[in-house]
Amino acid sequence: RRGATGHLRRLALAPLAALLFGVNSGAYAAESILFVGNSFTYGARSPVWKYRADTVTDLNGRGVGGVPALFKLFTTETKLHYDVSVEAVSGQDLDFHIREKSTLIDQAWDHVILQSESLLNQAKPGDPALLIASTRRIAKMLHAKNPLVDIHLTATWSRADQVYPAGGHWHGQAIEAMANDVRKAYDAAAAASPFVRGVIPVGEAWNRAFAVGFADPNPYDGVAAGKVNLWAWDNHHASALGYYLEALMVFGRVTGRDPRSLGADETAAVELGLSPSQAASLQQIAHDELSAHHGR
Repeated sequence: RRGATGHLRRLALAPLAALLFGVNSGAYAAESILFVGNSFTYGARSPVWKYRADTVTDLNGRGVGGVPALFKLFTTETKLHYDVSVEAVSGQDLDFHIREKSTLIDQAWDHVILQSESLLNQAKPGDPALLIASTRRIAKMLHAKNPLVDIHLTATWSRADQVYPAGGHWHGQAIEAMANDVRKAYDAAAAASPFVRGVIPVGEAWNRAFAVGFADPNPYDGVAAGKVNLWAWDNHHASALGYYLEALMVFGRVTGRDPRSLGADETAAVELGLSPSQAASLQQIAHDELSAHHGR
């Protein structure tokens, strides 16, 4: 695949490019990146769902843009070069993608972002066993096609509908608890595979947004003045703001660029209706959360 070849070419040309031109070797070849996930990846319940779908390749042919399209725009704005693909199906875990979508995803990619079911296991909410086993299998498959593949897992956010209403698996606990439990599960999945580089702490970035007073932690009692709602109307999926934060986290971790470099007038923020102050705040939160984890 061109992406894997591009990765090797970039490594070979980087020293020469830096010496002769003082530029990043991204000017010479695009790197491929695949996003595998579900509605939390393709941006359901928000304008992000179909956002700039023509800029990414939807391997399922459904015309989604989602977080991958936000990532693509961020890289374009920072003069980085990525060929972005997405394979996302609503409500599914990584085990589904291995069973049903291997013919699409079993290729040589430079980067892969993996996101699984928000409950970890629909049949056993909170149980990490299936995630751990599926991560090990899919990472092994991807590594076989490109031993240099850079694989990250995306640990998602607390679902308000699982915390506040009776019957939710995390009912009665602090809103941060679900995201923290999800992160622990993804950490265990990453540790179980030698081919996974790390975990992107999206859920903990949401927790940080609550802690600094940017986002309201409980949408069931109304959104407090001066705060935003990171959830969509179903208190399950993300709003445009929540997906924007997710994309910032992926962008910062994969590229190594400071999310704040995008600026308050970043194009996606403008087009999705975020104010300059909201964009700047989300970029700062992403920067701070990524810095706190030091690449873990």
